[in-house]
Amino acid sequence: EFNAMDTAAFKGVWVFCEQREGEIQSISYQLLSEGRKLANDLGVELAGVVMGSGLAEADLKTLGGYGADRVYNIDSPLLKDYTTDGYAKALCDLIMDKKPEIMLIGATNLGRDLGPRCAARLHTGLTADCTHLDIDMPIYKNFLREASTLAEERIEKLGTVKINGQDHDVSRDIKMTRPAFGGHLMASIFCPRFRPAMATVRPGVMKKREFCADCAEKVEILHPAFELSASDIKTEVVETVKAAKKLVDLIGADFIVSVGRGISKDVEGGIKLAEELAEVLGGVVGSSRACVDAGWITADHQVGQTGKTVHPKVYVALGISGAIQHKAGMQDSECIIAVNKNENAPIFEVADYGIVGDLFKVVPELIESIKAAKAAQ
Repeated sequence: EFNAMDTAAFKGVWVFCEQREGEIQSISYQLLSEGRKLANDLGVELAGVVMGSGLAEADLKTLGGYGADRVYNIDSPLLKDYTTDGYAKALCDLIMDKKPEIMLIGATNLGRDLGPRCAARLHTGLTADCTHLDIDMPIYKNFLREASTLAEERIEKLGTVKINGQDHDVSRDIKMTRPAFGGHLMASIFCPRFRPAMATVRPGVMKKREFCADCAEKVEILHPAFELSASDIKTEVVETVKAAKKLVDLIGADFIVSVGRGISKDVEGGIKLAEELAEVLGGVVGSSRACVDAGWITADHQVGQTGKTVHPKVYVALGISGAIQHKAGMQDSECIIAVNKNENAPIFEVADYGIVGDLFKVVPELIESIKAAKAAQ
């Protein structure tokens, strides 16, 4: 009965709202905020889908506060802990029944496992690690003018694509943009022939909107019927073991001081300077992928396409050249300060303030200046 190519039968935007141990994850609120914009552009409803066991109604209503018109709560002891088989069956069955046109999933460890499995079962397309989503064609064209090197005449011609020799209007299709070829190219991907069009988005990429208490009270909580038995699940979660290791919170930080390959002449000293600067700013230390690959700093500090996407108030880049993969993860920071010996470094293209100089000489002066300014207050 389910036909992914019957595009006219699909309507609505859905967000898979991830929970862990009964706690809704922040990525769910970020995706609902973005999904609200897409649903408004299409003139359709936005729904959140939550799976678990015994989730509090107050937590479900919170999803409405971030944009959801309705919440599908699939409640079962078999879904208390994540398993690929259980979650994929429950989500795919619901999609086949209700037929949303767009499905957004967080690109977390859980979402990166669930998304492709569901796309394969539903015979539809999935665009992974999206950095930008659009419906409205004029807004999308403006995005291309600002973020791409496409000629104006090519941008103006956008609107239709050929499918089996026939023109297809993409004005209602979601435009999913993501880095490709190692970040050297930004690709916009459409899914015109199949539904739902699916996308995963990394935490921190989309901004969370202001919470709306009235919307939270008005949201409709639904408990759809579903069929799931222990025989459907091929694995059993026996125990959840958490590492005691403390990870740096880059996504929630207002001030980030990141280090790059420029600290190579004194790695330990460079990281120490970054830590001191981060401390006086009240922030945390980040890094480029080069530092992580070299083993100088742990992966939880990494900012960029394959690390974390951040939006701090101030981002300080120390000795970072500014490869496109790194810029993709930090270029939307409110204020960017770059320190680099190479005046032609690409990082200066996105920096609000640029200092051409040796970071080992510049940073101590920055630290002293900030301390002096604080003391004067």
